[in-house]
Amino acid sequence: MKHWKVKLSLICNYIIFAILLNSVGVVVLQVINEFGVTPERASVLEAWKDLSIAIGSFLIASYIPRLGYKNAMLAGLGIVTAGSVLMALFGSFAISQLLFAMVGVSFALIKVSVYSTVSLITDSDSEHASFLSILEGFFMVGVLGGFWVFGYFIGVAGDSDTITWLHTYWVLAAIGLMAFVLLLSTNLDESTVEVSKEGSKKDFVEMIKLIRYALVIFFIFGAFLYVYIEQALNTWLPSFNFNVLQLPDSISVQITSIFAGCLAVGRLLGGYIMKYINWFYVLQSCIIMAIVLMVLILPLTIGIEPGSVTGWADVPIAAYILPAIGLFLAPIYPTLSSSILSALPKNRQSGMTGLIVIFSALGGTSGSIITGFLFGRLDGQTAFYFTLVPLVLLFLLIIPYKRKREQFDIKSIT
Repeated sequence: MKHWKVKLSLICNYIIFAILLNSVGVVVLQVINEFGVTPERASVLEAWKDLSIAIGSFLIASYIPRLGYKNAMLAGLGIVTAGSVLMALFGSFAISQLLFAMVGVSFALIKVSVYSTVSLITDSDSEHASFLSILEGFFMVGVLGGFWVFGYFIGVAGDSDTITWLHTYWVLAAIGLMAFVLLLSTNLDESTVEVSKEGSKKDFVEMIKLIRYALVIFFIFGAFLYVYIEQALNTWLPSFNFNVLQLPDSISVQITSIFAGCLAVGRLLGGYIMKYINWFYVLQSCIIMAIVLMVLILPLTIGIEPGSVTGWADVPIAAYILPAIGLFLAPIYPTLSSSILSALPKNRQSGMTGLIVIFSALGGTSGSIITGFLFGRLDGQTAFYFTLVPLVLLFLLIIPYKRKREQFDIKSIT
């Protein structure tokens, strides 16, 4: 396979960040249970991660081509490996905030570099969309694995005075180190990357100027809404399982892996289906199915008695079906991202990726904080019902986005 080692390295980079980025829900549950933190206060962990991503992308995305994609990815892996060791040694609510800030800044380096590198190792729009979908699919495989790794250590910690859930971070540090070594030994040809001779300030201005295009504006709102939905569910699903479905904490975490698994399968399956069916009809159908599933399943989560679930045999059917919404949400984000990147010249894609990361991060922070507020002040069912609002808005937004994408002329980029 052409560029197989580069592709393997990108997949490994994504897997370690998949685990760390999507561990917010697990850590929220643990800091509430072990450190006595309120749900409203715990919800800021998502902000530490996402705002760090947004700020980092805003400040450094346009500079990354000068630094080099490989060097930027090595820096990101080094930072999260050090952060994982720090959490393993000195874990606390304050350290968890610092860790997610480190993860956020690192992911800004990684995602801009990874998305830009995909354009260097693919030769057509279809190959670009295909590998990006595969990459995002492996990202969700990493998320799925992360829930089981955390769930294992949480379960062991409940039976032992010497093992704690913080030992998970020794495993993550080892994975980060292995990904670093693999990337270091991988050759990446960046000779075709065009770097402006007018300096990084000019690169930054060019990134901001992309917002003047209607296509980009519609995409930004779409990315914001999608990540709002995904992070609202991903961050608060473990707590929903624990507080609403009355599951034990280790099962609450592990069963959340169904959501990640469905996202992984949905992205891989979506990439295949869209070879035969127009992406617009696939995405609109997926959003409708997600809305229907949410409306049908949430009423089944009402009235479950505390203590009624003591093991896997007692888990209510709603706990298995609700995370399946990920199957329908899955194709949306990589498809929208590929459609906007493939519409732009290669020398503008790092800047566009910076905007993708910035507004995705803002959407994730908004989804987590608003859902956390509703979760703490009202109840879990009401908090999850509110995700129907961005789902409907996203359905409506994709209609004009498709029209602008068809009308867009790559020659209009100046």
